[in-house]
Amino acid sequence: MQTKPSIIPADARLPSIANVKADETMFGHFLDWLGKVAVNLVVAALILIVTFWVAGLAAKFMRRTLMRVHRSNPDPTLESFSASLARYAIVAIGLVAVLQQLGVQATSIIAVLGAASLAIGLALQGALSNVAAGVMILLFRPYRVGDVIETATRQGTVKSLDLLFTEIATFDNVKVTIPNSKVFGDVILNYSTHRNRRVDVLFKVPLKTDLVGALKRLRERAESDPRIRKDPAVMIEVTDLSEAYAQAAIRAWVAAADFGPVKTDLMLAAHLLAEDPAREDLPPPRPTKAKDPSPAMPGEGSNHHLFKLPVPRRGRKSGPGKTQSPPKA
Repeated sequence: MQTKPSIIPADARLPSIANVKADETMFGHFLDWLGKVAVNLVVAALILIVTFWVAGLAAKFMRRTLMRVHRSNPDPTLESFSASLARYAIVAIGLVAVLQQLGVQATSIIAVLGAASLAIGLALQGALSNVAAGVMILLFRPYRVGDVIETATRQGTVKSLDLLFTEIATFDNVKVTIPNSKVFGDVILNYSTHRNRRVDVLFKVPLKTDLVGALKRLRERAESDPRIRKDPAVMIEVTDLSEAYAQAAIRAWVAAADFGPVKTDLMLAAHLLAEDPAREDLPPPRPTKAKDPSPAMPGEGSNHHLFKLPVPRRGRKSGPGKTQSPPKA
């Protein structure tokens, strides 16, 4: 009986069944490992997203809690610093959880951090100094949120105190971020701490002008300004005398909010009166910008001043000296 010719050569070697099964097993293990890695990456991404979401919620919760605790006397500085601290703490915990999900054990992280503590300390020296400076600023309060300060050759209004940085807005509305270590390690000028400030204006009067008349008119102009304090009184003095002119100075106490406008008005009045002491067309004083123009009294709170009377509370109950409305029929 004649057989059909085979397509496979007689001397060809076919892979054994054991080798095929081994390859299938390795491919299955690879697919399982790839699936676990994909699942771990997805879970790590979800943990990271939830971490940032919870960090935002924690910051808002901390800010709202402090606002409720200090409802009568709010402290924006403490609120922004505590919110920032809560946010960074939650983010750090979330990053550790992400590393654990990716297979890095917490003990390994602690061991690596302990072994490289010196290098990490040197690398994070600036950041740690900023954190320490932020804590010192929060404790000693050289400035608060909303104060006008000058530091590190910058001047503006404090907008926030973060864990690492202090944000100020300059008078031309430019955002400036300064590390806390530079702020705390430099001279800080706070223009909002005291309620009253002294305006010093230097001006020159030609010798051909009536010096006594010009100084007298300028004093009258200053004393008629309702923004200028009567106590301490306005002081005018001659500081220098030469062959061509006499240099004088006027010093007056005003509210901190009126410092700039009063100084501008006094400079303009001094310039006009130095040319002609008899002129009568001086610009009138501008209205005050101070919320509380009265002098501070010992022992009074921030919401009271000398001429403010307590407002009676409105209620249905009437006191002994009040008349009750007749009942409705």
